[in-house]
Amino acid sequence: MQLKIMPKKKCLSAGRMLLILFLSQMISALEVPLDSKLLEDLVQPPTITQQSPKDYIIDPRENIVIQCEAKGKPPPSFSWTRNGTHFDIDKDPLVTMKPGSGTLTINIMTEGKAETYEGVYQCTARNERGAAISNNIIIRPSRSPLWTKEKLEPIILRNGHSLVLPCRPPIGLPPPIIFWMDNSFQRLPQSERVSQGLNGDLYFSNVLPEDTREDYICYARFNHTQTIQQKQPISVKVFSAKSYRERPPTFLTPEGNASNKEELRGNVLSLECIAEGLPTPVIYWIKEDGTLPINRTFYRNFKKTLQIIQVSEADSGNYQCIAKNALGAIHHTISVTVKAAPYWIMAPQNLVLSPGEDGTLICRANGKPKPRISWLSNGVPVEIAPDDPSRKIDGDTIIFSNVQERSSAVYQCNASNEYGYLLANAFVNVLAEPPRILTSVNTLYQVIANRPALLDCAFFGSPLPTIEWFKGAKGSALREDIYVLHENGTLEIPVAQKDSTGTYTCVARNKLGMAKNEVRLEIKDPTRIIKHPEYAVVQRGNTVSFECKVKHDETLIPTVTWLKDSGELPNDGRFHVNQDHLVITDVNDDDGGTYTCVANTTLDIVSASAVLNVVAPTPTPAPTYDVPNAPFDLELTDQLDKTVQLSWTPGDDNNSPITKFIIEYEDAMHEAGLWHHQTEVSGTQTTAQLKLSPYVNYSFRVMAVNSLGRSLPSEPSEQYLTKAAEPDQNPSFVEGLGSEPDNLVITWKPLNGFESNGPGLQYKVSWRQKDGDDEWTSVVVANVSKYIVSGTPTFVPYLIKVQALNDAGFAPEPAVIMGHSGEDLPMVAPGNVQVNVVNSTLAEVHWDPVPLKSIRGHLQGYRIYYWKEQNTSQRNRRHIEKKILTFQGSKTHGMLPGLEPFSHYTLNVRVVNGKGEGPASPDRVFNTPEGVPSAPSSLKIVNPTLDSLTLEWDPPSHPNGILTEYTLKYQPINNTHELGPLVDLKIPANKTRWTLKNLNFSTRYKFYLHAQTSAGSGNQITEEAVTTVDEGKMAMASRQVDIATQGWFIGLMCAVALLILILLIVCFIRRNKGGKYPVKEKEDAHADPEIQPMKEDDGTFGEYSDAEDHKPLKKGSRTPSDRTVKKEDSDDSLVDYGEGVNGQFNEDGSFIGQYSGKKEKEPAEGNESSEAPSPVNAMNSFV
Repeated sequence: MQLKIMPKKKCLSAGRMLLILFLSQMISALEVPLDSKLLEDLVQPPTITQQSPKDYIIDPRENIVIQCEAKGKPPPSFSWTRNGTHFDIDKDPLVTMKPGSGTLTINIMTEGKAETYEGVYQCTARNERGAAISNNIIIRPSRSPLWTKEKLEPIILRNGHSLVLPCRPPIGLPPPIIFWMDNSFQRLPQSERVSQGLNGDLYFSNVLPEDTREDYICYARFNHTQTIQQKQPISVKVFSAKSYRERPPTFLTPEGNASNKEELRGNVLSLECIAEGLPTPVIYWIKEDGTLPINRTFYRNFKKTLQIIQVSEADSGNYQCIAKNALGAIHHTISVTVKAAPYWIMAPQNLVLSPGEDGTLICRANGKPKPRISWLSNGVPVEIAPDDPSRKIDGDTIIFSNVQERSSAVYQCNASNEYGYLLANAFVNVLAEPPRILTSVNTLYQVIANRPALLDCAFFGSPLPTIEWFKGAKGSALREDIYVLHENGTLEIPVAQKDSTGTYTCVARNKLGMAKNEVRLEIKDPTRIIKHPEYAVVQRGNTVSFECKVKHDETLIPTVTWLKDSGELPNDGRFHVNQDHLVITDVNDDDGGTYTCVANTTLDIVSASAVLNVVAPTPTPAPTYDVPNAPFDLELTDQLDKTVQLSWTPGDDNNSPITKFIIEYEDAMHEAGLWHHQTEVSGTQTTAQLKLSPYVNYSFRVMAVNSLGRSLPSEPSEQYLTKAAEPDQNPSFVEGLGSEPDNLVITWKPLNGFESNGPGLQYKVSWRQKDGDDEWTSVVVANVSKYIVSGTPTFVPYLIKVQALNDAGFAPEPAVIMGHSGEDLPMVAPGNVQVNVVNSTLAEVHWDPVPLKSIRGHLQGYRIYYWKEQNTSQRNRRHIEKKILTFQGSKTHGMLPGLEPFSHYTLNVRVVNGKGEGPASPDRVFNTPEGVPSAPSSLKIVNPTLDSLTLEWDPPSHPNGILTEYTLKYQPINNTHELGPLVDLKIPANKTRWTLKNLNFSTRYKFYLHAQTSAGSGNQITEEAVTTVDEGKMAMASRQVDIATQGWFIGLMCAVALLILILLIVCFIRRNKGGKYPVKEKEDAHADPEIQPMKEDDGTFGEYSDAEDHKPLKKGSRTPSDRTVKKEDSDDSLVDYGEGVNGQFNEDGSFIGQYSGKKEKEPAEGNESSEAPSPVNAMNSFV
């Protein structure tokens, strides 16, 4: 017996007897609902829920943690093997196992070495129902070896020559990241001429004199050990030559005309071509036997590197790079072969069976070469595992028949080839359980009338229970025509009516017992807008009003909202909303647009819209010009059966010449009061010959037209009745469509009175089957627009014709059209439904078309129902929201856009004809991969101090996956709002608070924070904050200002100035009296006062002192050393990104620092200023 969540439907007709709806279908396996209480009670074999990666590179400076988590009932016990033998953790004091878990912690920080614990580890989780095993986890410590000591000779060459600077970094685990910088930790500029290769070497297509420098330094960054190693600087000197010869390109890498490249499926394929030449060559890429994939191809390193992401076997082939300059071109062919480690086509799924049932485990994988499939039972190869008579192995499939409780076990499927392996655990759990109903008791469902109602009855039992539905507490009969019962027990009322209200009982039975549950259904009246807003044209400055009256169910409270152009109303006092009206006063041009009244309740929503057109006030027309006056004195002459002559006298043209006359007619017999266009004639004519139709009582009128418009109509002419005749045309828009599976409804557009040409209008309706030999069947009907033929086969083509006739005779022979008798619902669901997940928000669905005969109607397309699976608490709060996409015609595939990343989806496909939908295909389940997260929900800065700030934030509201880390970047902002250097920190995903230290006091900082998943970085959130001010310095400055403003200080300065003035006057008087003295002696004894500094204490001149020499050093400043760069020297220096004393050189020239965002606290020493900032974070941001 099998239970699935939402497969195909069954329909049962109701009679006068008690209607019992049964659910029973023979299938192969049970699905256990995700109900927490149910799962707690059921016995279940172990399932591995978390484990360390297969290739686990550890940090040798930290404790080793090997994860192994599993669930099961009863809870499983754990054991480990190391290098294929039992690992006795009790004998090793450094190894501990987490309680209730299999996770190992190896304490190597206090003693022991990481190398001691290298090896292959495997975890086993076991309980009474079986044993699950983890992958083989290879533990290797990371390594960052030192650079080999070497003596590098200076390189001297002539400008225009090519050059390759080798890097040759030490081999580490994992391999290091390479980048080139100078002595000041500035990134060396790269271009089409100078670039770094994939191997880390620096390539010059041709050198220039400005390439001369002594500090070409290759750096290797080892992530796991947080270490940066530095190669000895390379000196390059380029001397200028008076003349140099241009040359065509040649390749620096790769060598020769052809090479081979092998890559694994799913990896990034990187192809590189670097050429030298003068002038600098340009690189182009082509694929010889096809085109490069548009959405997966990227060019790096100035198009010298071609990258194809998510490479597949289809990307194998010959790729050609072409280097070209003005003197020629060369090419190199790279033959790419894409291999593939094993990947799943169908991983085995857990199997829950009842005693005596059958089932299968299927394990299908692909790869290149084709992987080998092997099976294990409870971690032991099936060849040597205990025999099970219910089990039969057939390659990639295990077939179970007549299982018993002892058949429960955990099976492992291993798919392997030379490039890797896959290991999957899948248990077989044999259960015997009485029925349980999981839907909450007395659940209330509220549904709008004439809409579907779905009453849930989620259940579980083993063997699979049968489901019965009753209405009413006493099992009263259900008298509706059609009910739909889903295989998950849900009862659907396709069109719920008022009398559907009541109590419904769901009963589940199997041989072990019975369970039942009652739910209640209430049907509500729909919300309707009975008075819609209407189109309005308003002049500027006037007032306009829109009305919107709503009728709703008495028990529901509606909310009425007005929108403008699908957005909120402007925040303007001119807009007034009351109970039923929107009033806009003093209308302006910006008020024009579409206004929508939206009325919604908790169950439904309706809306109605109207357009407001704002126009300028109507200008006053010129008094001397106007439309013509109406013609007059109409007369009919030469009256014949089908023609008559009309004459008239024009009115005044009001100074604008008449350009034409418009003639209209009225049919007083058939459409009295309705005027139709007859013809138009030139403005110079006053007569017109008019064509007439039979059996019409004509009256005519004339209007004159000039450049300003048309005149009022003239008075009508006398009436003229034409004679009757047979119809000259047949009805139009003839169609044959069935309203029921056993009828044919023939419809047409009747002739109007003007087209009838006489009294007694009727129609002769004829039909016969298109593919049969029957004669035409005809019937004459009155002046109607349809005729129903009963008793027809379902959806059979018919030939149809409808001929008009009246008392004067028949119309011409009508055209024959083809119609179809009534459609019925399709009988067959689409098969072989396959889902291909394209990315985190897009999936592609394929299915096989249904046979044409099973459609029983016009194929309108295929409809995909899909929904996101939710946990139990979410399902209890509301129905699962299903989305529908319809694909027209006979398409057998379609795209599902707008999916949510990292989600579990279910879908099915149905064929659609004119009658409706056919049965649903079996549900297909798929998962979307992780996506990038949204921005953190909030970011705030708390606890500012002189040199630190604390940041607090909330995780993203939509993580779209498992958060791996946060990235925090920050930079100072000076008084001119210029941004300083950017610091980059990596923060663990479990942190929501971080303190930054060693900041500058009284400085504004700008912070950028974003989260990351394995899919990449999300949007960032920004914030600014300021460190606090040094109050001591502020107080000193304040005291200095206070002294300068004291009265005694001002008086003293005035007295000094007065004394100097008196001395100058005395000197001037003595000089004028002619006092003589030895000038030479005076000059020898006293230097020129112009060049002798004055002493401050006695008014004489003393030694000169430069104020700059006595300025104190700024906080944190240092005398520059050979390896230190002042901040003022470069805005992009690595020194700006430092964190205290963490960035230092080792004796071997390596550079070690906390560049990954971590920070180790150092004790303060005395009152020394902070050390120069570490450049390691900046190096990390460069790479």
